[in-house]
Amino acid sequence: MKKNRIDVITLGCSKNLVDSERLLKRFKDVGYDVAHDSDNVCGEIVVINTCGFIGDAKEESVNTILQYVQAKKQGRIRHLYVMGCLSQRYFDELKMEIPEVDKFYGKFDWANLISDLKKQNPPTKPYERILTTPSHFAYLKISEGCNRFCAFCAIPLITGRHTSVPMEQLLAEVESLVAKGVKEFNVIAQDLSSYGVDLYGKMMLPELIDRMAQIPGVEWIRLHYAYPAQFPYGILPVMARHDNVCKYLDIALQHISDKVLTNMRRHISKKDTLELIARLRREVPGIHIRTTLMVGFPGEGAEEFEELKEFVRTARFDRMGAFAYSEEEGTYGASAFTDDIPQDVKDKRLAEIMEIQEGIALELNEAKIGKTFRVIIDREDNDYFVGRTQFDSPEVDPEVLVKKTAPLSIGEFYQVTITEAMPFELIGTLSAE
Repeated sequence: MKKNRIDVITLGCSKNLVDSERLLKRFKDVGYDVAHDSDNVCGEIVVINTCGFIGDAKEESVNTILQYVQAKKQGRIRHLYVMGCLSQRYFDELKMEIPEVDKFYGKFDWANLISDLKKQNPPTKPYERILTTPSHFAYLKISEGCNRFCAFCAIPLITGRHTSVPMEQLLAEVESLVAKGVKEFNVIAQDLSSYGVDLYGKMMLPELIDRMAQIPGVEWIRLHYAYPAQFPYGILPVMARHDNVCKYLDIALQHISDKVLTNMRRHISKKDTLELIARLRREVPGIHIRTTLMVGFPGEGAEEFEELKEFVRTARFDRMGAFAYSEEEGTYGASAFTDDIPQDVKDKRLAEIMEIQEGIALELNEAKIGKTFRVIIDREDNDYFVGRTQFDSPEVDPEVLVKKTAPLSIGEFYQVTITEAMPFELIGTLSAE
């Protein structure tokens, strides 16, 4: 056990990761040695940043807490603290059920942990953090919370109403990260579409991204988690105009059946969804759309599922994930509907929809063979350098395996010609151009 060392463990999404990075910076500024997601947790203090989104994530968070409760009982760590979405949502229950945790913090009061330990607050700027990602890319969280209240989603119950980060603070954060070598910014929020409405009275995502794109050193900006209803169409000319705004949009559509969309309280119809997709592709030629779909929500009968399958076949998304509905207590869906679709039916539908997408992904990737793309290198493996195109977000999207014909530098851009394609990977060689 190393004295004065704090190990921070992050579960869940990239939004949680940003909070952990800010926490690490504050700990370091008051004199602690810090480590993140270490393979060898050996500090006297462990902080777990939890996820509480769906059943599997909650189970992982609880199991991780119990793992380190056991480590504390065995004397391998001295103190255990828990923060994040799970403890925000189930604070009283966790405090009662797992008293071995020294203290629980929620989603927004985690900075109190520093003052509780050190009786002081560091003079750290709100956005300063220690990156846990490779030094050439970072996540930029532009808002918290959500006002949409979809029937299936517990996020508003955890994070509260949508709250935007002031634009000037975000631009200062970008400039600070560029000065440290960050080239790629993955812009994240629970609801990108609503950015700025609470502060400025209108959707300000287009202006924010336009101003970011003009900061010297910003090579790539990629947009994650837009909401389809009341979509900020002003972002499309910004994407088309700036070469450093990736032709990529992550927008969760969830379903296409009007019946299911209404039950989900998504505030959008099938007709409007199809028009949105067409406009995205028309105004930003070559855009790669990433979406997420849900199967098994109440009201999804065989007919509605067939409609969803046909939607996947015809929309031909470049990137797509899917998951089966899991009832969350406290949501509208849990109170208004009976979760009456058997789990084995949900699992079968999930497998079907992903099989269709795998075939589409392979066809779309095969169409890239012979073409040359700008690729950023993330890491080196035994036989390849591993990178991504502008159409690939870290962790979730395909990677480009670049054959080792010449030494390449991590975090640099290269022109790579694609020679082979798989559903979720591309293989290429360094271009002679």
